[in-house]
Amino acid sequence: MLLGGTRFLLPLIDIAHRLGLYVITADYLPDNIAHKHSDAYLNLSIIDKEAVLEAARAERIDGIMSFGVDPGVVTAAYVAEQMGLPFQCSYAAACILQDKARFRQFLAGNGFNCPTAKGYTSESDALNDADTFPGPVIVKPVDSAGSKGITAVRSKEYLTEAVRTAFDNSLSKRIIIEDFLDTVGFQSSTDIFTVEGMVDTPVFSDQMFDPSATNPYVPTLEIWPTTMPSRYQSDLTDQLNRLFRLLHCRNGIYNVECRVCSDGKAYLMEVSPRGGGNHIALLQDMALGTNYIENEIRNAVGIPLQLNRPQDIKGVWCTYSIHPHDGQSGTLRSIRFSPNIQDRLRFTDLSYTPGATIQPFTGANMSLGDVLLQFDTRSALIETVSDPSRWIDINTD
Repeated sequence: MLLGGTRFLLPLIDIAHRLGLYVITADYLPDNIAHKHSDAYLNLSIIDKEAVLEAARAERIDGIMSFGVDPGVVTAAYVAEQMGLPFQCSYAAACILQDKARFRQFLAGNGFNCPTAKGYTSESDALNDADTFPGPVIVKPVDSAGSKGITAVRSKEYLTEAVRTAFDNSLSKRIIIEDFLDTVGFQSSTDIFTVEGMVDTPVFSDQMFDPSATNPYVPTLEIWPTTMPSRYQSDLTDQLNRLFRLLHCRNGIYNVECRVCSDGKAYLMEVSPRGGGNHIALLQDMALGTNYIENEIRNAVGIPLQLNRPQDIKGVWCTYSIHPHDGQSGTLRSIRFSPNIQDRLRFTDLSYTPGATIQPFTGANMSLGDVLLQFDTRSALIETVSDPSRWIDINTD
């Protein structure tokens, strides 16, 4: 059973079918694209863990995942635990990892590098604590995905609006305020695989943003290989292994966001027991010769793993999230790629609907699609993608 119905599930469904598996997709949006490719569809809320458990028992499933679908991760962990199915971690561990406030509390309580942070369940309590944070802060829901509802606040006069935005985007109506960490270089977002609770050769990335986007904290570009110094990569690997030991984690894929800050320390920002969005795992499998997606499926249904260690990457790869240009509005007619980019395209996944009204890029769910690109050099990649008008034509009227 796959929770959700997004386009990020299509590669999983294809691989699952090649493995001879029957695939059920489930959510409350019957028009989602993944349901057109699965063998069966169940209409239910993926955050209702008891309803999903009842359906899973009725269907007698052998495995469950919420790959690239953040809201369903805790439910997947719960169902797996109740039915004795494989999963990356326990339900209790998933509840910690999927809740930004609880995760920060766990990190701080176990001696990890961690920003000062506090969770809130009411707007008044959050605003009354404004003086607790002397510098700039980040305000975000504890349970949102795709950077929805996140605001950086550098002046207290904007805190009220940021708090309200975070609450509006939280399913559980809980938010977190934490110190703004000044990143050195680039944040990394990558998918890693654990074997018996230990990281299997992590490969970090450089994550970039579009400062002109409506929400400048939505990632638009991930580049491999990373420019992060090797000593920090080793430090983060050690931190991940210690985290997984403390949480008694098992086999499976995790999406990891981390960064190096101006205080000279490396920080784990998010560690989620699922594959990431924007086709991160697919890019890593293509560029590095790994087979994380297949092994996540194998792990979910108890088939023996067949892991390939990452190979040296050829050239420079990226996943790019297509989004409206700054200030672009109107009715979307088409998306076309310039001839000069065709030989760089390695995978294209367009999600737009012709005739739809362009929406502000407030979260990853507002993306018009994703492409995976390969270049010979990093400078060639940056020169091209930094000016989307040179290679993408988002046609509107």
